[in-house]
Amino acid sequence: MVGAFFCHCSATYSIDEIKTNMRFGIHLCYNGSAFAGWQRQVNAAGIQENIENGLSVLLKSETTITGCGRTDTGVHAFNYFAHFDTDINPKDLNEFVYHLNAIIDSNIHVFEVFPVIDEWNARFSATKRSYRYYILTERNPFLSQFSWMVPYSLNIDNMNEAASLLIGKHDFTSFAKLHGNQKTGICTVASAGIIQSGSLITFEISADRFLRNMVRAISGTLIDIGRGRTEKDSILELMASKNRSQAGASVPAQGLFLSEVLYENNPEIPQNRKPFF
Repeated sequence: MVGAFFCHCSATYSIDEIKTNMRFGIHLCYNGSAFAGWQRQVNAAGIQENIENGLSVLLKSETTITGCGRTDTGVHAFNYFAHFDTDINPKDLNEFVYHLNAIIDSNIHVFEVFPVIDEWNARFSATKRSYRYYILTERNPFLSQFSWMVPYSLNIDNMNEAASLLIGKHDFTSFAKLHGNQKTGICTVASAGIIQSGSLITFEISADRFLRNMVRAISGTLIDIGRGRTEKDSILELMASKNRSQAGASVPAQGLFLSEVLYENNPEIPQNRKPFF
């Protein structure tokens, strides 16, 4: 696959052959609808593999990247960061990004590629991540691909009160996918809340880390609270139970976005772009 790409691009792009042993960061966004998640897959299209193929073409060497985290099948990202190591220094990073975007899938867009210190790691240097989940209370043909329609009246005040109980250091095992192989269920949530604008409801949550499926399970639980099927104060009991079956059902992936990744100890890292909606 790399060879086929190379034939298409090598005549239009050249790189500086100086050996540098440098680490570069990548800032990107993607529509996850067409992918089986971030991680490279054996028999399915992964975002990681698509970008690695593009980098390998331009750098004329097999290149692997490390992402800031895994997103599941169908999950999107307004902001995502990754890093790769190479011993070849691109002459012009803006031109490099232009050609990289020409190669990779059109559902992925690279904002910028930037040099970083060797110690910077897209995953482990991140200090906070934020997710958004979009809910529609009536059909919207422009947002249906990126949200989940809930044709019920929702009590936003109750949902917000419940969301506020998530803030702090808690064990979120009750909201994690069973057999998710997480070493600990402890996460520290910095903020969590609901905003409504017409028929669009946005749940946003920020934390130092997330368990697999955690945001989708919390979103489903908050929807149950908004519908009056579950008491707003039940969140604390759910967390204490450490029992996934006690929480709400996981909502579909299409409404979930990784919205922000912060590197508070590395101010040189590019700022996150504002979410499109």
